[in-house]
Amino acid sequence: MKLAEILEELCTLGGISGDEGDVAEYICKKLERKCEYSIDNLGNVIAYKKGAKRAPHRVQISAHMDEVGLIVTYINADGTLKFSTVGGVDPRVLYGKRVLIGKDRLLGVIGGKAVHNLSEAERSAAPQESELVIDAGFSSREEAQNHIPLGESVIFDSRFMRFGEGMIKARAIDDRAGCAIMLALIDEELEYDTCFTFVVQEEVGLRGSGAAAFTVDPEMAIVLESTTAADIPSAAGEKRVCEVGKGPVVSYMDRRTIYDKQLYALAFDTARGLDIPCQTKTMVAGGNDAGAISLARGGVRTAAISLPCRYLHSPSCVIAESDLENAYLLTKNLLKRMQEL
Repeated sequence: MKLAEILEELCTLGGISGDEGDVAEYICKKLERKCEYSIDNLGNVIAYKKGAKRAPHRVQISAHMDEVGLIVTYINADGTLKFSTVGGVDPRVLYGKRVLIGKDRLLGVIGGKAVHNLSEAERSAAPQESELVIDAGFSSREEAQNHIPLGESVIFDSRFMRFGEGMIKARAIDDRAGCAIMLALIDEELEYDTCFTFVVQEEVGLRGSGAAAFTVDPEMAIVLESTTAADIPSAAGEKRVCEVGKGPVVSYMDRRTIYDKQLYALAFDTARGLDIPCQTKTMVAGGNDAGAISLARGGVRTAAISLPCRYLHSPSCVIAESDLENAYLLTKNLLKRMQEL
């Protein structure tokens, strides 16, 4: 099964932070008869794949299963739903979007004040989360309560699509792409024993990865992620951060982690040896599960390999399929070289 096909299957699943069960179930089915695995109390899937050789070092590869989304917090008298965001969601991407509510995937539309009712100040500003509601087609609170409990998960309704020249659009690419790369690695013969962690609740504070790293107790780790690419006409210079189509992104520092300098250099040297493009971020921003993994137990030497992604945390994340393939190649070969340090 091709890497992009695995990604497509993963991106059709719903799994906001704290409700990753469908994604975990899919992953566990893929792991059967390929490796040992267990599920911890938080819902992390921890897999151990034997390689051709015993590993000189305990190395963990990690990606998170959860995605950003919404959660129902209140039902208005007219049957519309109030909500809170789960993870970092820009309110500008919400108005007018279709969403799917709960396990039954009930359709809803996010709306707010009609434009003719907006003040001049309101027209010039993005609507706030508190000003928006989900219209799920109900006419009363009682009718809505029969179908939707408070605390229900809400995901964006967005299809996986290929477009342009080798581009992919989908929701939840952050971080189903990392999960897809790990599943592809588990599908093949590995040179060294490796531990893979598919973790929960990254988007709400790196909660699953810290617990998983405590269990695994690695010496070194590779965190697979997606990161913001701002390579659009409104951004120039360092504000572009990284660019889609120019290879996987290897970070030296973000708001949560200063990455291991030797592993950072080794990743770029590995990319050069493979003759694949590789880039770094031109701003110190964001953060990922490396922030928790690197601090686990007595500390973990950590590297991060990310996919450059436009419109991150929106219904329409955009990546290049070539970056996905190159991130897989870089991860596979960096893993081998880390074991040989």
